[in-house]
Amino acid sequence: MATLHIFNPEHDIALAANLSNFTAPHAGRQLRHDLGYLPAIWAAPGDYVLVEDVEGAQMAFSRLMHRPFEGFVDKHALARLDIGHVEPWGWDLALRSFLLRYGVPSEIVPSEAEIAVIRDLSHRKTAVGLLRQLGLEGTVGESVVLETPEAVARQVEHWGKVVVKAPWSSSGRGIRFIDSTLDDYQGRWLRNVLARQGSVVVEPYYIKVKDFAMEFSSDGSGSVTCLGLSLFHTSNGVYMGNILASEEEKRKMISRYISVDLLDAVQECICQVLGDVFQGRYQGPFGVDMMIVNGKSNGIFLLHPCVEINLRRTMGHVALALSSQSRSS
Repeated sequence: MATLHIFNPEHDIALAANLSNFTAPHAGRQLRHDLGYLPAIWAAPGDYVLVEDVEGAQMAFSRLMHRPFEGFVDKHALARLDIGHVEPWGWDLALRSFLLRYGVPSEIVPSEAEIAVIRDLSHRKTAVGLLRQLGLEGTVGESVVLETPEAVARQVEHWGKVVVKAPWSSSGRGIRFIDSTLDDYQGRWLRNVLARQGSVVVEPYYIKVKDFAMEFSSDGSGSVTCLGLSLFHTSNGVYMGNILASEEEKRKMISRYISVDLLDAVQECICQVLGDVFQGRYQGPFGVDMMIVNGKSNGIFLLHPCVEINLRRTMGHVALALSSQSRSS
């Protein structure tokens, strides 16, 4: 049976809100409208891709890939489709409610309890736990989950300049840089996040040299597979775009800073640790954001092996799919 693919880029915000009736911000709705055709890049023949404008999606996809895709559908067609599986950008209560409302069978949509598990795994505490197990030689990184303003203030005093992150947020939102002391504005933001989400993650500030990520897939049965590297540009923590290149070229770019042996060791460790964590709990794509940072010695670079875990498909997965398509054409 066919798979229904969905690009729902507002997923991270919807996950934080944790509401079945959720209205995404305008920017999220616009991105979904403009790029809804993206899953057609990796969809199999006979699959469907949910879009808001079928004709517009056909034109945009043809311009990008120089081939047609006949499986674009809008929400009004969902009840008529013979589908056996749904693959969204990410699962949240809002998407579940939307699909049921438009006639997608409940047996192929996760239950509210299953989405609660995905939301819990998407909490930044999962990244904190993984980071603690990636302390290989040549790596750097500390982070803690804290639940009170007083605990955060003590950690700021201990580390000096820190990064404070809301448990659920997206594209650089929900992140604050605090230098030495909490001012009134930062204190209000912190108390609001703690009231809404219950905790924050605090980590030392590192001098970043380069952002990148590893992209993975979990089969939900204990096996995690690395799909490749994702090299991308950011501005003030906001994603700007990916580099399309072969794995060999990307590894060569990273090897200017750290050894590929360290990369491979970190990759193996992530597969082992998260294979156990996700067993019976999460099946699907995810990414681990990393960064190269300046070491204390001049000219020495270190790897921060787990800045974030994105428990969903990422633009890195899109870049990998595009690179694969270009090599096969």
